[in-house]
Amino acid sequence: MMLLLLLLQVLASCLWLGHGEVVTSLERSCPQFFFNKTLPNAALTPQNPGWICQRYENKYYFATLYDRDLRIPVYSAYLYQPGPSKRCQMWMVEPQLMGEQYPKTMETESYLIRQFEVSIQELKNSQAVLTDYEHLDGFHRGHLNPCSHNIDQRSCISTFTLTNIVPQNAKLNQGAWKKYELTTMKNKTKGCAATYVIVGAVPGNSFFNNRVNNPSHIWSSACCVTPSNTTKAWGAIAENTKNEVQVLSLGQLENNLAQLYQKGSVSLFGSACPRQ
Repeated sequence: MMLLLLLLQVLASCLWLGHGEVVTSLERSCPQFFFNKTLPNAALTPQNPGWICQRYENKYYFATLYDRDLRIPVYSAYLYQPGPSKRCQMWMVEPQLMGEQYPKTMETESYLIRQFEVSIQELKNSQAVLTDYEHLDGFHRGHLNPCSHNIDQRSCISTFTLTNIVPQNAKLNQGAWKKYELTTMKNKTKGCAATYVIVGAVPGNSFFNNRVNNPSHIWSSACCVTPSNTTKAWGAIAENTKNEVQVLSLGQLENNLAQLYQKGSVSLFGSACPRQ
């Protein structure tokens, strides 16, 4: 009997590890990154979405909704757990955006080309690649889930995937947005036991190298639970041409996004998160 139980445990473990990163539903595959396991509503879903449970070394670290056509993420969702920020020099891509036959964890372009004989064109057909982010004068690779909001080195490394970044105005990235990430978030989360964050980008009307969309706005939202089981929420938004961040209530942010996306009302969190 004990042997049978052991075999069942091993089988369950193997099935879990075999669960692909590009999934059919974030709600079923990695809901732990969303408050009350509730995803944003369909108003943000693009025509050609990629649902990614972001996995590094066989562990899920955050979730991303990716726009395959615009080659930028719509949003990344994660738990705010700030730690010592260490920069990573390794950029990765999502193999399964090319097909389910490829690795289920994020990998470098060179690894896929060497080990799986993938061509750079195959990668380019499925997502943004490193060359798309070269020579972007005045713009940086802007993380949606930033390294500084992650507790340890492995979780930090997991954010260095091209499916988690957008072209972001360099002054904004190093100025007002960085202040929001490091200072405002720290102050806003005082008294929070757990903070759920969703950071996204509103598509713009131009592209870099005719491939990667240049977002018109970068936005962030958060809902936290206190030790007394109450909730508080807030949002922030910035035009991707200015070094300014506007901190808003969650309701104000959702209203702004509804106007920008023009796809109906926007709900980022469940009803338990206050809108005022």
